[in-house]
Amino acid sequence: MTAPVPLIAGNWKMNGLAASLEEACAVAAGMDAGPARVALCPPATLVERMSRVLVGTPVLVGGQDARAEENGAFTGDVSAGMLADAGASLVILGHSERREGYGETDALVSRKVQAALGAGLEPIVCVGETLAQRQAGEALSLVTKQVRGSLPQDLAGQAFSVAYEPVWAIGTGLTPTTAEIQEMHRAIRATLNEMFGAAADVAPILYGGSVKPSNAAEILHADEVGGALVGGASLKADDFLAIIRAI
Repeated sequence: MTAPVPLIAGNWKMNGLAASLEEACAVAAGMDAGPARVALCPPATLVERMSRVLVGTPVLVGGQDARAEENGAFTGDVSAGMLADAGASLVILGHSERREGYGETDALVSRKVQAALGAGLEPIVCVGETLAQRQAGEALSLVTKQVRGSLPQDLAGQAFSVAYEPVWAIGTGLTPTTAEIQEMHRAIRATLNEMFGAAADVAPILYGGSVKPSNAAEILHADEVGGALVGGASLKADDFLAIIRAI
């Protein structure tokens, strides 16, 4: 089994103006040589500018979403090719805020993943359950179903990651127990192996959901946790660097 290279990705969501690029530069300047790859995913308005200021640094730049179509009459949307053209190398797809707020289905996420691969972007595919689904005992079956439905066979042999983000933990300050995180990540790994064989062992499974400096070490050292998808804590260089160093 080949261990995955850890990935720490910061999702800025709908936050960040030109002045925020100083925080991205501070992340790059403060990074030590370590085992993890690091990425920042700013809003689309900053992708090109962030790519330019981070050129030559170890920090990768990603998008937060991409349209499944290459181009067309889709006012306000951004294609995977446009993100790649702006300097992105990764893209977050299927985030719970997209699934819930925009009605994105597993099938649509799968199409977006195919579009990302076609544009040369590495997809970070998000899955996760709501609090009601966990309380109903449906978390494992629901999340593994999302994995099967959201990851197309095109991913075989490609670089990708899966981010487990319990919806009820995002931005709430709540986190599952270490045992719950490990159980879910092991189930996701088993599903990936069913779908893609042993080749999927190199795909990191990230945890996302109120990751912060105070809990990062415990989460990142749990079994089958191959990194983190970080929200609010990625907006401040000091906090994000503390999480990176916790790996």
